[in-house]
Amino acid sequence: MGYEWLAIAMFVGFFLVLISGYPVAFAFAGTGLVFGLVGWLLGAFEPARLLLLPNIWFGTMSNFTLLAIPFFVFLGAVLEKSGLAEELLETIGLVLGPLRGGLALAVVLVGTLLAAATGVVAATVILMGMISLPIMLRHGYDKELAAGAIIASGTLAQLIPPSLVLVVLSDQLGVSVGDLFLGALVPGLLLAGAYALYVLVVAFFKPSTAPPLPLAMRQISPWELFRRMLKAIVPPVLLIFVVLGSIFFGIATPTEAGAVGAVGA
Repeated sequence: MGYEWLAIAMFVGFFLVLISGYPVAFAFAGTGLVFGLVGWLLGAFEPARLLLLPNIWFGTMSNFTLLAIPFFVFLGAVLEKSGLAEELLETIGLVLGPLRGGLALAVVLVGTLLAAATGVVAATVILMGMISLPIMLRHGYDKELAAGAIIASGTLAQLIPPSLVLVVLSDQLGVSVGDLFLGALVPGLLLAGAYALYVLVVAFFKPSTAPPLPLAMRQISPWELFRRMLKAIVPPVLLIFVVLGSIFFGIATPTEAGAVGAVGA
């Protein structure tokens, strides 16, 4: 056996560092450096090969397609810090509150909107979990249903455009990002609809697992509710139209659309 065990040990070491709570970026870099040094000391590769790394890094940084990723990440970070997810959850929760399973439906809908607006929902899922999970549990929601709605809504960003996974895949496969976005749009929306349908079915057959919000929690005038809906829903819808519309209609490339979306956020 050669040095194949070194790669296995590297991945095991990476996951051990990751689950210890160390930041992901430093876990990647630190694990690579440590095992690179170990491989060098064991004679697994020639040190001269390390001279190729700057060329690889520069080639990645100068890739116009992958340049869309930091734009969408920045867009998602701005929306997270702006409190948009919290405002969306509160407003849509009030609208759907009278329904059984309304809070879980609100989580799925917010996850869909944010996925279509940014393509990055990881941090927002944590935020939704911090906001909506205690509220759902406080009002008698089943723990599995509440946690499942939050986790499932987070996966939508992996499929619904502008998904960062699709951007990376387009670069690796050599296909158009716009074509991948267009092809993934309907499956992503169908998946979101399936999640919402599951919540409705569970709430219908097991009402105790997803009760409606108490009337005292929904004491708000129709005009105030309408005003809050406009304030919470219009910004992400505009971003979706600007980002995805410009890509689908051929006005801008995904990288250019990401830059416009980052500025608009």
